[in-house]
Amino acid sequence: MDTKHCALDGWVDAIPAPGPRGTATFDLVVRPDDIDALADDAPDTVVTCTSEDPRITHELLNGIQSGDLLRVTGTLVQPKGTVENPRLKIDALEVLDTGLIPVLRDMVLDRYGDYCVILLADTDAVPVFTALGQWVGLADNPDAIATLIDIHERVNGGDA
Repeated sequence: MDTKHCALDGWVDAIPAPGPRGTATFDLVVRPDDIDALADDAPDTVVTCTSEDPRITHELLNGIQSGDLLRVTGTLVQPKGTVENPRLKIDALEVLDTGLIPVLRDMVLDRYGDYCVILLADTDAVPVFTALGQWVGLADNPDAIATLIDIHERVNGGDA
């Protein structure tokens, strides 16, 4: 195995996961600086990163999301003769850029206690049902959901 101290810039492939004994692990997608010199179908390099430092582990588990651009510094281990990803034990972490904020889909189901609502992208009106599927009514907008639920509970004696 080859080891060397280095710094890598790359994107977080998936939300970091907690590991044993207070560690955190994630995959970092690293592209070479001379990407234009590579073939279009050349694969990205995936480096499996691990942190044992409590401060870095806390940041990874609480502040890092998929798609964030990071600079990680540490000891890189390149296994010889295997198909394993290179591994990097992180000593330092810097967030260079955050990933895109996820965009809501055309339809989102949400729950308000014993009630379910359907938020649609193309209208302000919000269909409201009980958790058991009984029709409650159509709120004019998201701000009117609580009023509609309150009326429904008064009429039905608090039964959702």
